[in-house]
Amino acid sequence: MNITFRQLRIFSEAARQLSFAQAARNLYLTPPAVSMQVKELENQLGLPLFERSGRRVALTASGEYILSYARKMLAALKDTEDAVARLRQLETGTLTIGMVSTAEYFLPQLLARFQRAHEGVETRLRVGNREQLFALLEANEVDVAVMGRPPQGLATRCEAVVAHPHVFVAPAGHPLLAGGPLPVEVLHDQAFIVREHGSGTRAAMEEFLADAEVPVRVAMEMSSNETIKQAVIAGMGLSFLSLHTLGLELDAGRLGIVPVIGTPVVRSWNVVNTLSKVLPPVAEAFHDFLLDAGGAFVMAHFGRYLPADGAWQ
Repeated sequence: MNITFRQLRIFSEAARQLSFAQAARNLYLTPPAVSMQVKELENQLGLPLFERSGRRVALTASGEYILSYARKMLAALKDTEDAVARLRQLETGTLTIGMVSTAEYFLPQLLARFQRAHEGVETRLRVGNREQLFALLEANEVDVAVMGRPPQGLATRCEAVVAHPHVFVAPAGHPLLAGGPLPVEVLHDQAFIVREHGSGTRAAMEEFLADAEVPVRVAMEMSSNETIKQAVIAGMGLSFLSLHTLGLELDAGRLGIVPVIGTPVVRSWNVVNTLSKVLPPVAEAFHDFLLDAGGAFVMAHFGRYLPADGAWQ
């Protein structure tokens, strides 16, 4: 059959109006042109779509049946047109991404892959802790944010990208690295180097230790993962960090994971945008790219550090 989308549009509008004259006005056509296109469609199908009575028309049983398929095809065409429009606009534009500092250990590599496919896109990164990203989202200063816990009190679309494990770490040669799985109580008298208040990493540590009724002895507070790692390596205390920050130090044997029972503490990396913001096409494409590629990328790079069954027991 040589049915055209033009015929389907005209048929759908005539069915909606139950008037060829009104359909013609809405489509900027003449009534004879509408009638001719409907008649041609009926000939192609070999079925009557309308019952005609003077200037009034009504759908036949066949017409009602065909109408449901016509609307599905027109909707699919609209989706295709929207996708093409988005793809055409992806070649240029500015993408502003907010991220917590911990995400800098994997997100730039994913972003580089995205940019290779969209060379005309200009990218800007804004780095901060969870509370700072909340403010950036609220002020509409970033398109999307990659973070752990989503902000509260702000209407957002929040979708998990991949699991985000956190572990206790100690310097090479520390006694807690010599044994097997350890009860959380072994941390009771340990000094900790911790992230600042407002950090999702610190919140996850405090929640885990509070549940176990183990107090936190804070030796030092720092806002930089890199500085914390160097302090731990120097023997100044233990820490609790995202596994995604530790690859180089673990491979070099400068740090080790303390196998505390019940860890890793697993949160999620989330991609977040405010519902009040209409995302530009490039931001929507990056959002979808993270959901499609982020999980496999992160697990390929960091999965080998995790216990085989997911947690120390």
